[in-house]
Amino acid sequence: MRKARYQKGCVSLSMNGSREPVWIFRWRETLPDGKRILRKKQIGLVERYPSKTAAEKAVAGLRLAINADGPGNHKPITMEILVQHYRETELVDNGEEGKAYSTRDRYDSCLNRWITPRWGNHKLGDIKTIAVEQWLRQIDRANATKARIRNLMSALFNHAIRWEFTDRNPITGPVRGSGVRQSSKRERIPEVLEVEEMRALLSELALRERVLLFLDMATGLRRGELAGLQWRDVDFQNHLLRVERSVVDLVVGKCKTEASKKPVPLDEYLAQDLMEWYQHALCVQPEDWIFASTSNRADRNRGQHPLYLSSLMRYYIQPAALRAGITKKLSWHTFRHTFSTLLKANGEDVKTVQELLRHASTRITLDVYTQAVTLAKRQAQSKVIAMIRPESGRNCVPESVPKNSEPSSVSA
Repeated sequence: MRKARYQKGCVSLSMNGSREPVWIFRWRETLPDGKRILRKKQIGLVERYPSKTAAEKAVAGLRLAINADGPGNHKPITMEILVQHYRETELVDNGEEGKAYSTRDRYDSCLNRWITPRWGNHKLGDIKTIAVEQWLRQIDRANATKARIRNLMSALFNHAIRWEFTDRNPITGPVRGSGVRQSSKRERIPEVLEVEEMRALLSELALRERVLLFLDMATGLRRGELAGLQWRDVDFQNHLLRVERSVVDLVVGKCKTEASKKPVPLDEYLAQDLMEWYQHALCVQPEDWIFASTSNRADRNRGQHPLYLSSLMRYYIQPAALRAGITKKLSWHTFRHTFSTLLKANGEDVKTVQELLRHASTRITLDVYTQAVTLAKRQAQSKVIAMIRPESGRNCVPESVPKNSEPSSVSA
């Protein structure tokens, strides 16, 4: 049997359909019957890769994939080449099996901003555990950001092990506790709104923004899921809301996880609000976005894409919060955290909270999203004290603590 040859392929200039200069990578592929055919792939515009050297670097990952079944005598792989290979094989739109657009976009940002600039020229075997740990300590970012960088570097090395580019992962280490140590503990408690603040905020908004925000407050939908709602997703008869897609930066993609696609119950009052908006909205076909953009500045695209919720937050929600006297820093995720915290304060069991938030596990629900409110913590403490204090003092209740006080709940 003839041994496979290592292919370097070739990079050359060509013109695309718009007569723009582009870099093309050409190589030969051997079919199962032994026949060799010529293949080619467009790398990118000359504007993006101004030199052949830059184009060669961009194609390094693809070259590795082509030679994956061939001999392993090529030169040692650098982190930059591994990142390109990871992009070619993992950060692509593979439909339902691939990663969501929001995940791919977040990974790309982390690779471009942190990992490639620092470790791109290092060979995989030269990257050491302690060096990565010390580098992470020097980054002036929150623990959660540094933990994401660490986890992505670990994923890159696991990818390299799977493709047999290396046999070690310095980020996790050979045994438990020997890898890079980086805490993901929050340094700042997320903002959570009080019920009175939520009511005050809703009263400052017009119909479209009020319905949109009330829907988010009462369901805990993620920003992309909220933007991705279409009228066909609303089942008014059975009071259900189907979450079928997510829109991030006007790119329509799949939901974050499989658990995210579970239907959301639709309260009767919430359904009435949606119906009121349906009667006033300009785009009401089943395939239309519930909250479609109707900006006069983009007349020919009116209704063809959903509202850009980052702008809506900046120009509508946050100014309304200031008018309502709310000084807390608000984002779309604030309402998801608030929804989770109020559910727990109302005594809902953790499984119900997990299902409503559509988390993959209860650990995320408890550790990340749910906070115990002050009154709930005080009542929990009082119950324990009531169990252990002497019988003679059980009827002595301080006047400042009501006997039958109940936690706040969201009013419909």
